[in-house]
Amino acid sequence: MMVSRAPRWMCAYSPEVRTVPAGRWWNAVRVPVALGAPALASLGDESGAVIKDGYGGIMYWLVPPGDASAWHLPDVQVLGRGSHVAVPPLRRTAGPGLYWRVPLTHDTYWTNTARLHRALTTASAPL
Repeated sequence: MMVSRAPRWMCAYSPEVRTVPAGRWWNAVRVPVALGAPALASLGDESGAVIKDGYGGIMYWLVPPGDASAWHLPDVQVLGRGSHVAVPPLRRTAGPGLYWRVPLTHDTYWTNTARLHRALTTASAPL
């Protein structure tokens, strides 16, 4: 498997999980897997990088800094300045534990905020 060049906030060769501050390079949208899985399926190829915590049942999308901060969606938490996110090593693309559900690339790691909002709104609508 070929790994793309990492963005400058990501240590490309570290085998360790790192804690990275949110709000500078990106905000993170934190959702439970029960909401995140259908949202990811809805986004398909339009999703940017996604971190999945296989033990905690949580998914994180990366969006442009400051975006999504005014969201008020059930079970959705937007992490910006003052928050930190555990980030897996680039090569960790499978669980268990913390891994890249949608791998990070140098050129594309943000998800379009409006599309993500629509996908999460649809996924959280009662059946």
